[in-house]
Amino acid sequence: MLNDINADAKKRMQGAIQSLESDLSRIRTGRASPALVENLHVDYYEVPTPLQQLASISVPEPRSLLIRPFDPSTLKEIERGILASDLGLTPNNDGKVVRLNLPPLTEDRRKDLVKVVKSRAEDARISIRNIRRDLMRDLRDFETEKLISEDDQEQGEKDIQKETDHFIEEVDRLCDSKESEVLEV
Repeated sequence: MLNDINADAKKRMQGAIQSLESDLSRIRTGRASPALVENLHVDYYEVPTPLQQLASISVPEPRSLLIRPFDPSTLKEIERGILASDLGLTPNNDGKVVRLNLPPLTEDRRKDLVKVVKSRAEDARISIRNIRRDLMRDLRDFETEKLISEDDQEQGEKDIQKETDHFIEEVDRLCDSKESEVLEV
């Protein structure tokens, strides 16, 4: 039973880390990355569709993205979707592809992005701690119902705390890495 709880803790906490990585990949740094626009929703025949399903996205230069739609008729919708997003980018349409040029980040914008990174990291930490709290409660309930012994409960709590500490360190590492990437000029 303790092995199941530890496996559940690891799986759920790993999910929080993956969610954080996904969030951080969408935060703009000085370099162009397809992750900035991949999940941007575009109205395709009045159905919100992720951009990655409508076009191929490439990085021809460090500060530009090239979006090549699979269906050329979606070019206008892709442009509208980018303009409507909170990216603050203006698409250039040449009739076949959409180009996005990423201007250099200002110092104020970098500081704002660092705040966003820290906020997302704190959300991940909270998520991991909530998972710990739920599993600790489950262990106490199992001990109350005499499904496990008191010693097993204590050992289980130590194991869950060790996993929690490990994943919190991983969140800190990801946060520091992204922060230095955002502040890099």
